[in-house]
This record gives sequence, structure tokens and C-alpha cells, in this order.
Amino acid sequence: MLEQSVLPHLRTHGFVIVPSFLTPLELSALRAASSALISLSAEGKWPHVRTTGKQFPPWDPSLVPYSAGIWGVQHLLHPSLPLPPDHRNAFVKLYFSPKLLALSRGILSLGPDHDSGLVMELFNLLCKPTDGRGFELSWHRDDIPPSAAPEEEVAKLHKPGEAYSHTQWNLPLYHDSSLLLVPGSHLRPRTDTERGAGPYEPNLPGQIVVELNPGDLVFYDNDILHRGVYSGDKERVTLHGSVGRADGGEGEGMRKRARNVLQHGVGEWVEQADFSCLGEGEERKGAEGMRTRLVEMGREAAQAGAVGFSLVG
Repeated sequence: MLEQSVLPHLRTHGFVIVPSFLTPLELSALRAASSALISLSAEGKWPHVRTTGKQFPPWDPSLVPYSAGIWGVQHLLHPSLPLPPDHRNAFVKLYFSPKLLALSRGILSLGPDHDSGLVMELFNLLCKPTDGRGFELSWHRDDIPPSAAPEEEVAKLHKPGEAYSHTQWNLPLYHDSSLLLVPGSHLRPRTDTERGAGPYEPNLPGQIVVELNPGDLVFYDNDILHRGVYSGDKERVTLHGSVGRADGGEGEGMRKRARNVLQHGVGEWVEQADFSCLGEGEERKGAEGMRTRLVEMGREAAQAGAVGFSLVG
């Protein structure tokens, strides 16, 4: 089964591509919903956006709509998303789709049951900068700062053989070649060359461009060295999400994951999110369980103080 084959490749290479994940009907619905949301965001009618010139949260909503381009739109499951129900529901149905969660459970070494300990996390959209200018992200790991010494990197990297605490994915709605990464770098500290390279080094040894067709899906380990290169004149609409497992960490491990998720502000609205379009069966039950576990993770993390931000810049 596909969900049993993705994990070995992900462990070895740090990423795995699932081709033609979306059906033509799903692709069409998500394109329509995404296009409408990007347009509204560019008009200043949705403040939860990522603006050019800044790579990591928090982003300043006062920069929208005219003084900065938008390269990402946040919170696709937000209950106040200014879209008609069919567009909002397209996002909900994708994030909680049985085929996507089955792949996620396989990566997280969880059982096949819909309500098997998954945690709702993030669901955002990455797009061509709305100001028409190119924009690049620096080389990074999502929760290990570039200032980390080799010993600190080794301590923080996911250990081979251990179950993943979370997984994240990109799903392009148009051809996408924006993701650059160094295969295998999730297993080791940076080399001297990587450590001495500039943040926007265009030719890091071993780097590849992840070429994705519309509707392909790529999972990747967020410890891998990666960056994004956004063209100002090439269409890009790529959905970006993550899910976790409820027993994926305790103590500092739990706080690390909570920080990586809650720094984006999802905890402020998750309890009001509307999943009624999923019906009343197992799919809805699983979604409600994922929501509940995110709320619980946030409460546990808050008891230890503010979660802060993973990276700055």
C-alpha cells in the first residue's frame, strides 16, 4: 500500500513525492477557492498573510494591502475566512481527506483508524508574490536556528528509527519548482561548506529543485536544509499543511512542536472552526479529535509560559 511505502523513502532522503494525488475535480475546486482567497487578501480583506521581505512570523498585517506583496495566506481552516461555503469546504475536505490522513498516519507510524491520535496543525497557502516581484527564502531548518553549533544540531535533529512527531507537505495546484533542498541533510549537522555559505547561496552542494506537477504531493522532513524561491512572473499556488501525533513529545519535545504550530496563531480560532461539511460519520469524528488534541497541546504548552517563535527574520 502507498501509505506503507512513503515512510522508508522519507527517512532516507528527507522527502517523498506522491504523484497525481488530486483528481481533476479536486484540483479545479481548490484552484477556484485559492484564487478567490488570494484576490481578497491582496485587497486587504484577509489580514492573515505572509508579506515579502519577511520570512518568519510574526507578520505585520498593517503592511497589507499596498506597501508589501503577499507570498502566503494563513489559516485556510479559519471560521471567518471571507469565502462562500463551497470554497471554504474545499479546504476542509482536503485537509481532513481520508487519503491524505492515511498517508500521514503511515509516516507517523500510527494505525489505520480515523481517530488514531492525529493532531490538527497548520494549513496555509503559498503563492506568487502579489507585487509581481521575486522573493527568496534563506536556507534553513524549520526549528533549528542557523546559529546552532554542530553539537546542538545533532541534539535537535530527529533520530533515525524514532517515530516522527509530525509531518508536513506541499501540494501545488500549478507546476511548482520553488522548493530547493539538500537530500539527506535531515540526518546530519551542516557541513563546513553549508555552514559557511551565504543564506541565499544559489548552488549549495547536493541541492536539488523539487519539480512538482499540478496535483502532486510532497512530504518532507522539516529538519532538511531547504529554502523557497518565488518567481514574480510564474504562477504559483501551493497548499502547505502539517499534522502531528498526540504522543509525539513530552517536556521540551512537546513545547518545540507547540511552538512550531502555535507561533502562527492557530490557537486563537481553532475551537470555532466549522467542520460540518464532513457530515456526521468517521471523517467528522476524526477531525473533531484532531482539533481537540491541538487545543490540549496548546493548554499544556501555555502552562509552561509563552511558546515564542522558532526562528526570526
